[in-house]
Amino acid sequence: MNILYLRPEEQIIQEIAQSRQEGKPVAEIEQEWNAVVANSPDAIELRNVAERLMKQLECLQPDSSLLSAEPSDLETIRLRSMSKELKGQRVNIPEEILLERVHGGWLGRAAGCLLGKPVEKIGRKGIQEILASNHRWPLSDYFTAAGVSEELKIKYPWNRHGGLESLKENITCMPEDDDMNYPIVNLLVAEEFGSQFQTEHIAELWLRTLPVMSTYTAERVAYVNSLKLIPTSECATTGNPYREWIGAQIRADMWGWLACGDPYRASEYAWRDARLSHTRNGIYGEMFFAAAISEAAVSEDLEHILMTALKVVPSESRFAAAIHSAIAAARGSREWESVVDHLYSDFGKLFWVHTINNAALVVAALIHGNGDFERTICSVVMGGWDADCNGATAGSILGTMKGNKHLPAKWIDPLKNCLRSSVMGFDNSAFDKLAARTCAFHKNFSTHQ
Repeated sequence: MNILYLRPEEQIIQEIAQSRQEGKPVAEIEQEWNAVVANSPDAIELRNVAERLMKQLECLQPDSSLLSAEPSDLETIRLRSMSKELKGQRVNIPEEILLERVHGGWLGRAAGCLLGKPVEKIGRKGIQEILASNHRWPLSDYFTAAGVSEELKIKYPWNRHGGLESLKENITCMPEDDDMNYPIVNLLVAEEFGSQFQTEHIAELWLRTLPVMSTYTAERVAYVNSLKLIPTSECATTGNPYREWIGAQIRADMWGWLACGDPYRASEYAWRDARLSHTRNGIYGEMFFAAAISEAAVSEDLEHILMTALKVVPSESRFAAAIHSAIAAARGSREWESVVDHLYSDFGKLFWVHTINNAALVVAALIHGNGDFERTICSVVMGGWDADCNGATAGSILGTMKGNKHLPAKWIDPLKNCLRSSVMGFDNSAFDKLAARTCAFHKNFSTHQ
């Protein structure tokens, strides 16, 4: 049985890369692993060596200066950031406007996710090749197989997880996707445990409502660690080379919606969630986008929204530097492809589902799109990397900023107010009802001390 993300011989490759990014001395371990692989050992020996080397890597200490600049605990994150400037600055939102904004966020997230879903894992070059083949470059509508040659379909197969269902000619709703499952799970957390929820409650709801094979990378590792009764505080750092990948970043939305107008509080909720599976920059991605979504409910100035969100993450972190770089690149060029070239030059060595590169791409698309929903989600999907996750996050921010009544029917009507989900009890959910349930808990979450 081949279950991805859990095999030590698969994890060790990513752990070496992750440890190197953390400034750990990995050279000798990498050499030993490469030498073992070169000797073509049997599967049992390979796994045993991988397990041993994984443990050795976990015992190595990160670079002290990087560790200081990029903490994982909330108290030190607050000290290393400008978040204190946001504390107590909650903006009240009338109920009818709140519902429009949250409903828009749900719909915008779904539309952006649906747009990128067929081409997840294909990459920037392949996306352009597909679209050019049927004269649809630059992207301006949902993907279609019409006019794409059989040769290209073989070279770049649609995402096997709902890719065909997400083509324009096949869309009947928002298909099941982990990007849409997590807002639902976090809604359940809010409903069952209230604003005082803890990380342990997140783990409990995952185990009770979310199939393990509907999780990926860091989430799957944390899920299995929880089943092993590993303490919640250690789930993100035990056998988890994906701890700075994008998984936490795609779980941010609910915390922004529950704390609309209060990015400080939204980022705290996001931290409680993210720490189950992620560390450092992986945590910052969720905190940043939760704060951005919160602020988007009360502002239409995208640069202000993003700069406000930057205040909740450590100022000297690689994540913060990447966001500043993305904003500057998007400001400085009229050509989107030039912006993406800049991002790939700076962050192209990171894995395609890392937090930092994808966050930078989303931010650049938001600035370059200047509030245009279609332009923004199309730009970010054309940029490649984690296309459906990035489309979802960009769509969520703009959807929250605009509200459901101001989103283009071209992108929203195909959803037919229906969301498929593998979260227990939520298949064929209606977006308007999900928005109403979210808003029902907003007052409690936005006012707790």
